[in-house]
Amino acid sequence: MRSRFLAGSVLAVALTLAPARGDDPKLVTKIAFGSCVDQAKPVPIFDAMAATRPDLLLLTGDNIYADLDRARKVTPDVIREKYQLMAKVPGFIKLKAASGQVLATWDDHDYGKNDAGAEWEHKDGAQKEFHDFFGTPPDDPRRQQKGVYHARVFGPVGKRVQVILLDTRYFRSPLKRGAADPKTRVTPYVPNTDEGATVLGDEQWKWLEEQLKKPAEVRLLVSSIQVVADEHPFEKWANFPKEREKLYALLNSTRANGVLILSGDRHLADVSVDTKSIGYPLYDATSSGFNQASKTWRAPEKNSYRVAGMPYGDNFGLVTIDWSGADPRLTVQIRDEDGDTTCGFKVRLGTLKGAGPPVKLPDGVLSPADAAKKTGGTVTVQFVVRSVGGKANLYLNSDPDYRAKDNFAVVVPVKLQTGKWEKAGADTFLGKTVRATGKVNTNKQGAVQLEVTEEKDLEIVKQ
Repeated sequence: MRSRFLAGSVLAVALTLAPARGDDPKLVTKIAFGSCVDQAKPVPIFDAMAATRPDLLLLTGDNIYADLDRARKVTPDVIREKYQLMAKVPGFIKLKAASGQVLATWDDHDYGKNDAGAEWEHKDGAQKEFHDFFGTPPDDPRRQQKGVYHARVFGPVGKRVQVILLDTRYFRSPLKRGAADPKTRVTPYVPNTDEGATVLGDEQWKWLEEQLKKPAEVRLLVSSIQVVADEHPFEKWANFPKEREKLYALLNSTRANGVLILSGDRHLADVSVDTKSIGYPLYDATSSGFNQASKTWRAPEKNSYRVAGMPYGDNFGLVTIDWSGADPRLTVQIRDEDGDTTCGFKVRLGTLKGAGPPVKLPDGVLSPADAAKKTGGTVTVQFVVRSVGGKANLYLNSDPDYRAKDNFAVVVPVKLQTGKWEKAGADTFLGKTVRATGKVNTNKQGAVQLEVTEEKDLEIVKQ
């Protein structure tokens, strides 16, 4: 049953929000997300979001703007006043009623000060107002915790969605400024490489490691600021390069599969992907803002990791999970205020898996790297299939990107797709460990591959 609440009542808002403790076995297939809303302006996009009727609504920061009036000093009382205005916004009421559960973190403007970090004098008061508005129960441990980070797991075993909401404000070290750019008149932030400089703080880092070790098939890692994009001059994880490296190292060491980053802040929509840092494609889907994006065209920010984007126009994000089939599929869409999809991507869960710990291969069985050195020879190779291509012949790739120079492909020709491989497709092999025997050669593009010629020479190996 979907929850409802009364306009203008902070207590009523509390009745609709997801509790912090315990897992929820209810299946999740649709998650709406986004950021950046000025409570004093119309928010027509909330109607489009409500029409999607999401199982989860993730508010990723700047859920109010407490600091727009520069003539007025921001205090916890001012923050409370802005939250009360937000509670009365008709579209917000409608969206909350249409959403299954709501989880939130904050960014700088609901924290209380533009680009602020650990130095903000009212951060504890701001945290109390955050919890009051979002209905955190009085006895919830988050009331005593420093920072608003928290996590939940939804869904039954085999179809679990973990939502991890980071706090990139409460503990964050000071930002560093560079020299002003005379062309853009922007004074950029530059990397802070000081010893001890942090984004999350020690306690939150320990907590995050614990969360990443919990079992889940999909992990939505919510960061109010962008993680992957690193070329624009504004706030981002790359302003603290050691911290971003630490995050990537933690994702690797915990072997956390199924990670998708959701971020906000930038008043635009972006989809970035890092294919090198964690052993599988790390997507960062940015949605910003609900009513704060530029209403007219503007040039996209520089971002070498971008694979899709919406540089202007209000927007929200929608993640849909198709749990049917052997390899579930995530569809991530950026939508405008009409509810139309402007950009996005699809990815199979099997693609969002790292190599895991090294596997000791049986005698005579080679890794892709060693097999690639045996061009012209007949070998047996074993690896985890990271991507599958081909319309007739199937190409089982050792790398998520079949064009990668280190990719090794096992070719399953049409004539072999009989018997036990008669109905074989991408779902059959993706994320599985295969062992194949055949002759190593290079194709016309110079890629190394092995073509299987007999049914018995291809098998899926149980690990």
